Amino acid sequence: MAATCSFVLSSLLCLLSTACADLLGIPTVPFTQTHGCFFNLSNVEHVIVDSQSSSARDEDGWTLIPPTLAGFADTFSDDLSTVAHCEPTIKHGPNCGEDAIFLTIDKSSDFQDAAGRFTSEGYRLDISESNITITGASPLGVWWGTRTVLQQAVLNHGKVSCGSGVDAPGWSTRGVMLDGGRHYYPPSFIKEMCSWMSFWKQNAFHLHLSDNLYNNVDIYDREQQLDLYARFRPYSEDPAVAGLNTHANESYTQADFDNMQRSCAARGVTIIPEIEAPGHALVISQWKPELGLDGQLDLLNITYPDTISTMETIWRTFLPWFRTKVIHIGADEYVDPDLSDYELAESYNHFVNAMSSFISSEADKSMRIWGTYPPQSNYTSQIHKNVSIQHWEFFEDNPLYDYITNGYDVLNSDDSCYIVQKYSTSYPNHLNRTLIFHGDPAGGPFAPYVFDSNNATNNPDASNPHVLGHIAAQWNDYGPNTSTYLEAYYSWRDLLPALADKQWGGNLLDSDYDDLFNTLQPAAPGQNLDRTIPSQSPTIFAYDFTPSPQPAIAANQPTVIKDLSGNGYYAHTNCSILPSGLRLTDNCSLLTPLHSKGANYTLTFTLRQTSRTPGPLFSGPDSALWSGNGTSTSLMLVSGSNAFPLNYSLPLDQWVDASLVGRGNRTFFQVDGGREMEFKTHIGVNGEEMVWAEMGIVAPVREIGGGGWEGWVRGVELVGHA
Repeated sequence: MAATCSFVLSSLLCLLSTACADLLGIPTVPFTQTHGCFFNLSNVEHVIVDSQSSSARDEDGWTLIPPTLAGFADTFSDDLSTVAHCEPTIKHGPNCGEDAIFLTIDKSSDFQDAAGRFTSEGYRLDISESNITITGASPLGVWWGTRTVLQQAVLNHGKVSCGSGVDAPGWSTRGVMLDGGRHYYPPSFIKEMCSWMSFWKQNAFHLHLSDNLYNNVDIYDREQQLDLYARFRPYSEDPAVAGLNTHANESYTQADFDNMQRSCAARGVTIIPEIEAPGHALVISQWKPELGLDGQLDLLNITYPDTISTMETIWRTFLPWFRTKVIHIGADEYVDPDLSDYELAESYNHFVNAMSSFISSEADKSMRIWGTYPPQSNYTSQIHKNVSIQHWEFFEDNPLYDYITNGYDVLNSDDSCYIVQKYSTSYPNHLNRTLIFHGDPAGGPFAPYVFDSNNATNNPDASNPHVLGHIAAQWNDYGPNTSTYLEAYYSWRDLLPALADKQWGGNLLDSDYDDLFNTLQPAAPGQNLDRTIPSQSPTIFAYDFTPSPQPAIAANQPTVIKDLSGNGYYAHTNCSILPSGLRLTDNCSLLTPLHSKGANYTLTFTLRQTSRTPGPLFSGPDSALWSGNGTSTSLMLVSGSNAFPLNYSLPLDQWVDASLVGRGNRTFFQVDGGREMEFKTHIGVNGEEMVWAEMGIVAPVREIGGGGWEGWVRGVELVGHA
């Protein structure tokens, strides 16, 4: 690809005398610009779908439920209204008109990946002063073209430079892996993540659906192992898997999973599911203990007669759920200390091949495994060549010499891009910027073919057809109390778009990235992972419950509470308002029109607690601030299905001025101007605490009271700084 042009950041627009080689965006786009010519998106009246292609679907991508061109057009039109502030209507026709964006299909040989093969994700962009034409190799290619148009509109104040360009990803798989086995993530979070990733043209969300905590399982006796934390997230009432999932409240039903897949596919992202075995399989041994290895139940005994048939039963149950052409069986870190390496590899290869044959015949899907035991010429049961391998560490394999030179397709998940949430002695909880922009040891940035950032001889050519792409993995080795749902996003937020540029094959420079990202990030449509709240001033809302004079209002009669900030976030309450303030009891609450506020924030309030009955002071969809929980009187934040208490309890019958403060990735509570007390988590396995770690928890601002807490509140204010 051509080198990125220089630019002046007055409007983030490349203003050269004739042309520029790339449109600066995330990813960058090869493009020849016409100097002084622009199309203003505020003039868009119609999104016109080529009537000959409106029902076309991309049959070459990973998903089995690809949207039609018309379906992508509907989503694009909605995005235009929020990002570009225009209200286009959808029309169908043979060509583009004035003040319109035309979406069409052309399977041109111009759309090629890094190996020179046709890719259905490519598109051509043609922009004049009067219209835009996006020509995709498929509807998915058109979709990525719409992301370019949206980004350029944000960067250039609603205008898009005239010109033309052909753009295509170098690799077919670009995205992330999230460990949902050790930490449950609700469907709403998965869908928001897909929307956010899609803005950066990532197309794969690998969801790890079963696992147990990372620790030495064999240090516990058998009964303790049967009681350790282990989870299987898909939940089915099929008798064939009865008892496999005993935590329905932290699981996905088939309807949940279908909804997630369809929502993600609507924005070009495919969910790739993983059910882990024969290692990391304690949840299966807890279900059927006879399948586990003696002394280490997280490893299945793959020589036991019922092990493979049991795994086939599990997959037979859940394969119909998965609307993707490829699934992942894990097959990672399997070690049997009673077998030699040769015997172990033979048994392992037999297990992988048996599962590959079963899945292919049962559902006509391809299969992927983690790189653990490279195939060797002296092993009689070689792994089938139709099994793709996801490399993650060089102490497990060498992807070039073990796999690629032997004809295997490989997905790059090298642990140079690993994140372990909150605590690890080996891995960070954020991506490596230096690696992203300077990670090719041969010179230049990281790319999916760069498996080794230190030794270029371990990397294939960029055009090698066996490189599938790159997936950045995030693990929850120490379980659910390590983090909140949103903290998984926080670990990726600042640098995953930069990595997405490299996964695509873009030319974004380190020096250009911050300004581009900071401008584009707030505009990513279909999500609000930052939990931002629009405000005309630093004060987001302010409620005063002690106007003077204030007559008593009958309980249970809804009352409007004025927002003194000027933003118009009026609240409603069925509680009594007396001269002392808002009287909260177990049968009344105050509702705001808001939900959560992400960092940075300060939520201040004056209250008097009149009872030790536990209950929430403030609640929202992502978190809640509780006073006690029935077994403790401590003040605590509840988020991600876990409680994070302070060594502090609110006094009875005493007015206090309090503040909940979210500052970066930390959260504090302050009373009467005293020292800030920090909400932290105590990370450990099976009661073996190892470390205290910070928590980044959003402010709950949907409801005040309503859950048993009793007392008075005089005023509440939320500001957008800490």
